[in-house]
Amino acid sequence: MKRVEVVAGIITYGEWILCVQRAENKLQYISNKFEFPGGKIEIGETKREALERELIEELNITPKIKELYLSVVYKYPDFELTMHSFLCDVITQNITLNEHISYKWLKREELNKLDWAAADLPIVKKLMNND
Repeated sequence: MKRVEVVAGIITYGEWILCVQRAENKLQYISNKFEFPGGKIEIGETKREALERELIEELNITPKIKELYLSVVYKYPDFELTMHSFLCDVITQNITLNEHISYKWLKREELNKLDWAAADLPIVKKLMNND
């Protein structure tokens, strides 16, 4: 089974958390789902370097990347995903969507209102429990 390693940013502005929605995809199980922004780690990059690059590419933002929050291993039907999520702060809610179709800024207790990609659910659950 193909293995993919990615990073994701839990981007916060005060008590608000950024949630972004994927575009339609041939893989139905991730099509139009919400996720935490990020992407693949390229050869020679650290996790933090990859996250900073991906957030600039996807959202035109450079947040303050803080500590590792949670690493998740999830087996989708076509691949196994290892996702390392980091807490990040931004000084503005202004973003530019370069890859996603929509976004929402939600409070922790509202996160379960969205249709999340399965691999992101453990992060959502931990955030909602204030861990």
